[in-house]
Amino acid sequence: MCVRRETLARRGYADRMCGSYGIRAVEEIGARLTGSRVRFSASAAGGAEGAGRAGDALTAWSAAHRGRARITGRLARNLNPVIHAPGGERELSLGWWWLHVAGRPAEYSAFNSRDDKLLRSWREPFQRRALLPADWYLEQKRLFGLPDQGPFAIAAITAPVAPDEDGTLVSYSMVTRDAVGAPRRTHPRMPLILPADMHEEWLDPRRVGDAGLVARALAASEELSHAVLPLDGDAAAGILGPDRTQDPPEPAQPTLF
Repeated sequence: MCVRRETLARRGYADRMCGSYGIRAVEEIGARLTGSRVRFSASAAGGAEGAGRAGDALTAWSAAHRGRARITGRLARNLNPVIHAPGGERELSLGWWWLHVAGRPAEYSAFNSRDDKLLRSWREPFQRRALLPADWYLEQKRLFGLPDQGPFAIAAITAPVAPDEDGTLVSYSMVTRDAVGAPRRTHPRMPLILPADMHEEWLDPRRVGDAGLVARALAASEELSHAVLPLDGDAAAGILGPDRTQDPPEPAQPTLF
């Protein structure tokens, strides 16, 4: 659910983006869930077995959460898919959407991180980067996505969560950039969407998070950012409140990573 603007304003976060995005990893026909829309390439997921595990995990999360990521509350332990490579090999984990500081949820706004503040305010978590699988995001009650409604990857930064009964979790914050194209008419910021040829460098734990990486990520994001459009009609209905009187079209099978 989108974080209400008046709630953010009371907390001093009025300039922040709306907190909702997601990925329709499974197709829904009435109350029946069908096959995955998204598959992981074997080379990017540690072989065929790793690709299968990642795809199964994403499909299970999508089915359980209707494909919608939500900001994680202090008590509500809703967790969202995060792709990262802490040991050099990519893995899909479930992460806490609100960056932690010293193992605890930050007392200030930490669900979005501006690209122009990564080195000033977020230098340490910028050294532990991740990708968020998505095919839509919501801003001021408007859905946005790519023209083909295909999946994309949103840049994120991460920090560890203090261990508890669930073990050690990862927390994350979505990276945002100046909005361009159609999204700019709704909000001055948008997610930093990275193309596939930027994923390896962004996730590489050996790559220092510095001004050069910020510049490369922004430049790489230009084409996809300009391609983002509002999703209306059937696409919006399938996410916000579907009219299930008709079956959806046959799902595509894009390779996400």
